[in-house]
Parts: sequence; structure tokens; C-alpha cells
Amino acid sequence: MSFMAPAGCGYICYLHSEIERTINYSNRILSMKRTSLPVKSLRRLLFAAVTSFISFQSFAQNPGDWHLDKMPVQLETDFALSSLPPQLRPGATVYLLDPNKGYYAARKGTNGFVCFVGRTDWEWGEFRNDLLYAISFDPAGVKTTFKVYRDVAAMRASGKFTPSQIKSIVMDRIKKGVYKAPGRTGISYMLGPIMRVYTGSANDHNVMTMQMPHYMFYAPYITNADIGNIPNGQADGPVVNNPEAPIFGEKNSPYAYIIVLAGKAEAAKIIDQGKDLVKRLEDYKAFMKVGGH
Repeated sequence: MSFMAPAGCGYICYLHSEIERTINYSNRILSMKRTSLPVKSLRRLLFAAVTSFISFQSFAQNPGDWHLDKMPVQLETDFALSSLPPQLRPGATVYLLDPNKGYYAARKGTNGFVCFVGRTDWEWGEFRNDLLYAISFDPAGVKTTFKVYRDVAAMRASGKFTPSQIKSIVMDRIKKGVYKAPGRTGISYMLGPIMRVYTGSANDHNVMTMQMPHYMFYAPYITNADIGNIPNGQADGPVVNNPEAPIFGEKNSPYAYIIVLAGKAEAAKIIDQGKDLVKRLEDYKAFMKVGGH
């Protein structure tokens, strides 16, 4: 069974209306002189409905639920742009997150690259308020992978979907070809001086704040074995990151990447030049301190 909240109304509004209707209906039955069910049975049904409502309402009002806070505009812009190498920043399109609507283009660019701050990863089937990472896509990724980010953000912002519903919707759209893998080799930059991300595949729900500037090359349906990093990505060098592997299987995941870390000198330079940005992010959220869990 599935349900959809009315337009412009989130979980709480929807569930209040449903439980009120249930209670009114049950009270009318209880007041009838004739009924085919004993009063005790009817009261049990009413109790079950109320219990279900309380459970759903607790989910809707949980501090870790769907609603995200709005980042300060300049901080979000600077962080998003940090994902790109300096020569691409002036011409890039910057998307910012409206927590009530989803991503919107705050600055239109000219070079085909898009950058933004990631706040939700659908593969893990949960809403967290402590994910924060700068990411960007070239034109091939903008046409494909970025669409998923935009749609997921919009669904979460609406307050009408549970994490599991969003995950199911995305999976179904991937299977039906609505969401496609990048059509050519390309790159996603994550060169920011800091990020807070999941530490493993969709089976691992741990997150960590770390400094790891890196490059991600689109590698749909590719595994670590395919690039010779065995056993399963534990050797030094490039590694395949495939968060959808537990969902679709290693060879059926359209959004896998080959990750190459920035060189030691390059990474040190990025981190040094990003010290002020890191400080602003730490002041914004305590969990952005390096090593924070």
C-alpha cells in the first residue's frame, strides 16, 4: 500500500487529516445502535489506527527527518565551486539547495559544468542532516547523473516521500531507463578541501568528515576486478566506487566511478588554500571538523 500527501502538504498535515477522518468514522460506528462487530473490537481497531498515526508522526517530526536547513548562500556557493579546478570555476553553473523545493540555478555558467553541495544520497535509504560535500559534473554527467540528484532533492524537499519510497522510485526509473548512465567517458570533480560523506557502499551507514580531494571518472558497469584492483579495491592506485553495487549488483550499476586521488603536492595545496573555507564550514556545522563521525 502506498500513499501520496496532497499537494502543498507534508506528512504531518496528511496524517492529521487521515487520523481525524478515521476517528470520526469510528465514533460514528460506535454510536450506532446496531453493528456487526462488538464494541471492544471496534475500539481495538481505533487504538491500532491511533498507534499507527503516532508511529508515522514520530517519523515525520524526527530531527533527522526530511527537512534540511538552508546554508548561507555565499558559503554554499564557495563550497560548491571548490569542487572544481580553478580554471573551470568562473564559467560553471552553480546550483544551490532550497530546502523547501530542491536545487535551483543560482548562477548560470557558460562552460557546461555544474557544481553544487550534496546533502542526500538516495542509495542508503535514509534522511540525514549531516552529509555535506562539494561535487561537480561535466556536460555528460549533467545530462544524466545530475538529474538523479535534482529529483531526489526535490522529492525530499516536498516532505511527501519516505527515504525508502525515494529509493524505490529511483531504482524503478533506473531499471526503466528513465535515468541513464553517462553516454561517454567524462569526469566529476570533488576537489573541495573537506567533505562529509559515507565511508563505504550502501550497506555501510557510517559517515566521516575528511580531506580527500579527488577525481571521479564515469565507469558504468565497471568493477575493481575490471581495472585490476584486487582484492575488491584494496590495492593502491585507482579504485572503483560503486555505491549501487549492493542494490543492482557490481556489473549492473550505471553510476560507478573510477576514483583517482589528487597527488600529494596538489592535495596539500588545495587543503592549504581552502583553510578559510574549512574554518567557515566548521563554524557553520560542528560535524565538519576533520575526523568527525
